[in-house]
Amino acid sequence: MRLKTTFFFLFCIAFTTTVFSQNRDFNGLDMNMGNLYRLSNAETRSISPENFTGEKGKGGMAIPDPNAPRNTANATNPARDLGQGWKVNPFVTINPGETFTMAEIEGPGAIQHIWMTPTGNWRFSIIRIYWDDETEPSVEAPVGDFFGMGWNEYAHLNSLPVTVNPGSAFNCYWVMPFRKKCRITMTNINDEQPMNLYYQIDYTLTDVPDDAAYFHAQFRRTKVNETSDYTIIDGIKGEGHYVGVYMAWQVNNNGWWGEGEIKFFMDGDKQFPTIIGTGTEDYFCGSYNFDRHGKYVTFTTPYAGLVQVLPPDITYRSGQRFGMYRWHVMDPIRFKKDLRITIQDLGWRHGHRYLPQKSDISSTTFWYQKEPHARFPKFPSWQELEVN
Repeated sequence: MRLKTTFFFLFCIAFTTTVFSQNRDFNGLDMNMGNLYRLSNAETRSISPENFTGEKGKGGMAIPDPNAPRNTANATNPARDLGQGWKVNPFVTINPGETFTMAEIEGPGAIQHIWMTPTGNWRFSIIRIYWDDETEPSVEAPVGDFFGMGWNEYAHLNSLPVTVNPGSAFNCYWVMPFRKKCRITMTNINDEQPMNLYYQIDYTLTDVPDDAAYFHAQFRRTKVNETSDYTIIDGIKGEGHYVGVYMAWQVNNNGWWGEGEIKFFMDGDKQFPTIIGTGTEDYFCGSYNFDRHGKYVTFTTPYAGLVQVLPPDITYRSGQRFGMYRWHVMDPIRFKKDLRITIQDLGWRHGHRYLPQKSDISSTTFWYQKEPHARFPKFPSWQELEVN
């Protein structure tokens, strides 16, 4: 009798636990301090060179072997006395002209965090992300610009979706949902030097809501701007919302360079935009030239920053470079049919007159939208990307 009672008790516990877990309605996305206590049926996985597939129980299996294929046991020598499980394959090497598939994941799910440390020239390492069955990427940018380091020099960046930490640790927390598949690649377009890539992609396998849009990022550059307006992004078609931009800006004249207004043309706007700013530094959440006592002042905050001024000691002189970001996390700009964004390349000249400039400007634009997306422009060659 006691055995039957014990069996019935255990059955009730198992049944209750199963029903409870099956009835959980939290999919593990939209994480914040206010919902960290919630349980979910979502499954956490991670891909790195120590577990290329992210499979459960398949991490750290590389065996020290001096004859192993490239990218399967690159720390064989340091691990030779310790063996399997002791950091045998912590990075991959990508040769000139080679594309390496960092991750290929079957959905539904979402990327929740990406960490990486790429060596070499960050402008020559191109990250691309493809959603579901796409043959054209939804994300395409030099890895430095994608993480707010467009000038190929380290700076500490401390924002909500992107952080860059010592010595050159790139992190992003943009939530990237997908339904069928996710594929992430890195291409080394350097025609001479290989690069090493340390990386980890943390994701969850879970239900994706019907109203979840896909993450997009597109890079553009104009080495010498020949028009009054620089086009940050154009040709976005469909429904979605813009969530921010990183810009790398080199000024090719003396004086203050940031009088230009940003313009958002959306849903059929032609000559005049629906949203317009009051100045470049104002849009990036600063004011009065980012200047205190005659010098530019860098800052890095959750949603906006002037993260780089290079070099820092030639204020208002030609050739100075700036790196800026503005994330529309709390104030996304929503569009129903199309979106185009421009910013005026505008400074000052003699007699308190505006000066249309010829700056070297790069932008990486971030947005979410329904698929399919419009095809991106042809990606620049390394000659067009190079920071001179």
